[in-house]
Amino acid sequence: MARVLPVVVALILAVYALIDCLQTDSTRIRALNKPIWIMIILLVPVVGPILWLAAAKRRLHPRPARPVQPQRAPDDDPEFLRQLRNLDEEHEQLLNSWEANLRRREEELRKDDPPKEDPKDPPKRPDANPEEELRKRSDGGDDDR
Repeated sequence: MARVLPVVVALILAVYALIDCLQTDSTRIRALNKPIWIMIILLVPVVGPILWLAAAKRRLHPRPARPVQPQRAPDDDPEFLRQLRNLDEEHEQLLNSWEANLRRREEELRKDDPPKEDPKDPPKRPDANPEEELRKRSDGGDDDR
């Protein structure tokens, strides 16, 4: 079994590479044309299929050589930090406008409301004088009777 396994693996590899070569479009093959690759796969038992699988085809989606812009952590990205600073400034301006509006409304309410009296003092009527009240009463202000 140990002697047969490498032969079976090489045969399976060659069959897979041959089928892949036959199904691959000719425009995707790199250096040599399709009949030459078929001969290399069949005549060079292990190396031919490995060469076909490793180097013969162009990729459908080639890998980019380098990323356009390297990935940065948010705290290292100046654009992100600028956006945060602008957002903070907008929030600060909004908060200042709210505070100014609140102060203005409080001042308007203070102007409209008369000063409040002390709750311990009895309510005063503007037309009544306490001495006149006592004279008007026939009993002199005593309610004992």
